Amino acid sequence: MEMIQSLTPVYAVLVSLIAIIPIYLSRNNPNLREFWTILAAIVKFIIVLSLIPPLINGHTVGINLFEILPGISFGFRVDSLGLIFALMASFLWILTSFYSIGYMRSLKEHNQTRYFVCFAGSLSATIGAAFAANLFTMYIFYEALTLFTYPLIAHEETDEAFRGARIYLIYLLGTSIAFLLPAIIGTYLAAGSLEFVNGGLLAATASKGLSSTFLVVLFALFILGIAKAAIMPLHSWLPNAMVAPTPVSALLHAVAVVKMGVFVVLRVVLYVFGIDLMSALGIGTFLAYFASFTILLASIIALRQDNIKARLAYSTISQLSYIVVGVSLLSLSGVKGSILHIVVHAFSKITLFFWAGAMAVGAHKKYVSQLSGIAKKMPVSMAIFTVGALSLIGLPPFSGFLSKWYLLKGSLEAGLVPIAFVFMISSFLNACYFLPIIYIAYFGKISPEDEKDSHIKEAPKMMLVPMCITATMVILIFFFPGIVTSLIDLALNGIF
Repeated sequence: MEMIQSLTPVYAVLVSLIAIIPIYLSRNNPNLREFWTILAAIVKFIIVLSLIPPLINGHTVGINLFEILPGISFGFRVDSLGLIFALMASFLWILTSFYSIGYMRSLKEHNQTRYFVCFAGSLSATIGAAFAANLFTMYIFYEALTLFTYPLIAHEETDEAFRGARIYLIYLLGTSIAFLLPAIIGTYLAAGSLEFVNGGLLAATASKGLSSTFLVVLFALFILGIAKAAIMPLHSWLPNAMVAPTPVSALLHAVAVVKMGVFVVLRVVLYVFGIDLMSALGIGTFLAYFASFTILLASIIALRQDNIKARLAYSTISQLSYIVVGVSLLSLSGVKGSILHIVVHAFSKITLFFWAGAMAVGAHKKYVSQLSGIAKKMPVSMAIFTVGALSLIGLPPFSGFLSKWYLLKGSLEAGLVPIAFVFMISSFLNACYFLPIIYIAYFGKISPEDEKDSHIKEAPKMMLVPMCITATMVILIFFFPGIVTSLIDLALNGIF
């Protein structure tokens, strides 16, 4: 596949990074500050969109900016997998920016300029990782995302917020330095390069007599070092990070942090080790069963959470491992379902977190037990929640059905029938922790206090409109899956 030398991916990364300057300088003028935020988000999305035609025509787009050592460069390469991630992140940043304005203003949050500055930096890091040409460049942006999101976790500046941010930093920085960095160094020593290669960078090296034990240990270091994927037992940072404002939770769970985690897992499996080497070593099957434990246990824990954001957090932990299991199946349908679920979960879960924010702003509710009859006061918000929830359960006509169908099919293609049962049991558990919310909201008796409370009403339009758009996308992807699957097919061309 021919690569077109271009600075376009660099521009996509720099847009929101440069926007930090006018956002900060406009700190005393909220309208102007938020104008720069929205403008940067729209420009970034347009730049990312402009990369679609070259890929469809069979090219990649990229550039190596400089070389550190032979085989280690800082550079960018846009392929279909990275473009899927970047399109999703840049589009959702536009919606999250509008939503954040409504949320932050409604609650009269402090330090709003810092919030928007860190948000912009986080999206630069996300796009940088999406378009990274190699493990070195990806590692730089992986760490940058952790640092940019740390102030967002600590935003409330309470003891609980600082504790959650500290745990977040310890888990993500600690594991990446202790495990991911040594794994990258080990890969360089074994292969003499850190470039992403169709079929796997290490596959050719293994044929030259590299120890299987070494490769298994190397893979284990990669998985341990990617704590952003929240595979148990390296998951505790995620529920603790729920002290952040709800738009930050949406960023963490749908757009940037956790999606970067599973995206890096996909890169390692498909482009560092490769399908054939993973199969020969047997580590794909091991990872599938290991991550299945997270799928089931996190779903069970979610059942017990009364706090809305905590329930959604454990749901995210479970759903992320769907993606990890899907790619570790090493089957065409499994990997396709894994990539599709990145997008489906992003739109479905950001819809649910937007809803959680609407509950906090419109009804001042943070707990499931407080939602009895709330649909009478907030019918639009509850309709939106219903769409997101039914999608993650896996029911048609919502896009979650499609990704779960591919994952189920992929487990059967791989001959791993127990994994198919894991997916089915998990979907049942999804229903167990989502459907009661829908039931009590629509059919529960509203309390006399809530009935008389004139302050309970739908969230501001600046919040409702982004929610409606993400919910609509959840349905549209079901009816028009080619929007996503055409790019997935391009990404998997040459891998299978």
